[in-house]
Amino acid sequence: MSKQTPAQRGFSMPAEWEPHEATWLSWPQNATDWPGKMSTIGWVYGEIVRKIAVGEKVRILVGSAAVEARARRVLETARADIRQVEFLHCPTDRGWMRDCGPIFVRRQRRGRVETAIVDFHFNGWARYDNWRADAGVPAFAAGLTGQRLFEAQSGGRQFILEGGGIDVNGRGTLLTTEECYLDPQVQVRNPGLAREDFQVAVRRYLGIENVLWLGRGIAGDDTHGHVDDVCRFVNPTTVVLVQSKDPNDVDYAPLAENFERLAGMRLEDGAPIEIVPLPAPEPLFWRDQRLPASYANFYIANAAVLVPTFNDPADRQALGILAELFPDRTVVGIHAVDLVLGLGTLHCLTQQQPGQNQPLRERKKSRSTGRVPPGPCRV
Repeated sequence: MSKQTPAQRGFSMPAEWEPHEATWLSWPQNATDWPGKMSTIGWVYGEIVRKIAVGEKVRILVGSAAVEARARRVLETARADIRQVEFLHCPTDRGWMRDCGPIFVRRQRRGRVETAIVDFHFNGWARYDNWRADAGVPAFAAGLTGQRLFEAQSGGRQFILEGGGIDVNGRGTLLTTEECYLDPQVQVRNPGLAREDFQVAVRRYLGIENVLWLGRGIAGDDTHGHVDDVCRFVNPTTVVLVQSKDPNDVDYAPLAENFERLAGMRLEDGAPIEIVPLPAPEPLFWRDQRLPASYANFYIANAAVLVPTFNDPADRQALGILAELFPDRTVVGIHAVDLVLGLGTLHCLTQQQPGQNQPLRERKKSRSTGRVPPGPCRV
């Protein structure tokens, strides 16, 4: 662990659209996330991997040899390029890589691009009890890739943050919500942490100069306000922002307030933000539970932008908007009606690894052995 912060060493978090070395996933293993749908979810993963593998490596965490074998069968049947897939044996609890996986930072030094990993001490969104295996993923990734690991701290304590709770433009500006990180009573990640403390921490560990605070997230989100269901950067100066057309919907007022806030905000250089409205699908429910269905939960891969779709008339509109904003990539819809039963979709499942000059370390164990180390994952 380095005692200096990433910013002190010249690291910062790049934007998601910048070149990736790989995308990290965790093969679905917790049946409680998708009740009665686990076999279906495996096929959704097959389509996700098939689209991402066109342009980059896909590193998939698996908890056992049996899980790897099952994943291989699905990917081969889905005709994903298995040559682009690496199976990494590491036990996980739930495996939402956006939040528990490695968050990478990057610097350019002596003509070379280097990356490192920040451990933000995942704790199950301050909501669930099964998170300790997930919390070991950043250290596992650092050992595997041979990269420096920074342990995020604030006020002498662990600083807790999830990747889905932030979005960056790669130039020094970060989006987040007050609901997620400033609520003093519900799902409190960092008790006693003030707004300025949060801003200092992301400056130190992600190289952020400018924090844009939205208000609330969308209904049904069990993370309590993750911004990746609400607002996302699509280039350094432009965001898409979800808006509801139904004044009677519970999300209408908070989403309209977020629009008003952003209209008065500025980027790191003082420039205004271009805001592109993104539609909201009709509300989806599982029994009596509202599900967090959102087109903002898209994932930007090297070769494609993967967008969750919901068998909704607004699917076509959302895909069209994003296709205009990403002319250099294929924008594809991934059916997510079953996926969102787990209370997350594409962005929640993925974590990008920025490109760098250093290759992976040689594995200490063959990936084909099927052996899984006990307890926290390790190389």
